Amino acid sequence: MNIVGATKAFETWVSGHIPIVRSQLFIKYRKMAEDPVQFLRGTFYRWAQLFPRICPDLDKAVTVLAVGDLHIASFGTWRDGFGRLIWGVDDFDEAYPLPYASDLVRLAFSATLDASDGEIKTHLRNVCDVILDGYRSGLAEGGKPFVLEEPHKWLRKIALDCLDAPADFWKKLDALPAVRHGVPSSARKGLASLLPAPRLEHRIVRRIAGIGSLGHPRYVAVADWLGGQIALEAKAATPSACAWANSRAGTRIYYQTILEQAVRCPDPFVRLCGKWLVRQLAPDSSPIEIETMKGRKDQDRLLHAMAWRLRMSTLAHRERRRGSWRT
Repeated sequence: MNIVGATKAFETWVSGHIPIVRSQLFIKYRKMAEDPVQFLRGTFYRWAQLFPRICPDLDKAVTVLAVGDLHIASFGTWRDGFGRLIWGVDDFDEAYPLPYASDLVRLAFSATLDASDGEIKTHLRNVCDVILDGYRSGLAEGGKPFVLEEPHKWLRKIALDCLDAPADFWKKLDALPAVRHGVPSSARKGLASLLPAPRLEHRIVRRIAGIGSLGHPRYVAVADWLGGQIALEAKAATPSACAWANSRAGTRIYYQTILEQAVRCPDPFVRLCGKWLVRQLAPDSSPIEIETMKGRKDQDRLLHAMAWRLRMSTLAHRERRRGSWRT
């Protein structure tokens, strides 16, 4: 099966779980055609299909509850329950029990693609060394949340510079088209579960974002609350593409499981509500793009930190032994 056949088969499978927004798929195809990194981000289903064949030895590695669709753009910031700025993996749409090597190889591959285009200054030969050293360090140190306060001041300033300007952020959201009809009751219920007050007046708009999840319906509730705006998004969730690649009929979504079992400071405004991923949209939730960092030293340090944070998956591996996430 070539990429065209795999794409058609995968989209047919997805349509059995959610109503696909077909018009967004053409946006996805255009983005995927722009460069190899975009293609990688938009085709995790193909990775899940080919990794066991291309890397049979690595496919036999210890199984963990992996991120799945991991790449250098999978990391961002959020505020925890105490208002602290946290950095780490912020996308678990494709979480699934996988060989731990899959996340490492995918992270290294995405960094290598960026390095080959000159976006990352780290030498190609050095990418894997930095990632392996970061992962080993994470294992040796036991893995800890990445709080951008005293322990990681070097990244705090960089992160603060990457946050969206509130005025620009809300201007973009306010410009989105309103949804008058057709919002599923389950999506409304999910959004209502995170609103700060019952029956808070709000409007719902449509939003297009991401690459791999283009085609998934998204609804954003925007409201005025206590002197400012707030926004919550409900995105239709599906089982990982790994379930499709393995020809399994299982419908389990592992998003909430990995959130609860990973070593991380939780985002209090992210949860799986039925089959809707509900989360807050805010200026403080932004990716730190490694390409925007000027010096090789900072880029190496961030790449090292990305691999260091992957230690969080091993906790989920221990939980599997107790039978908490069997398929």
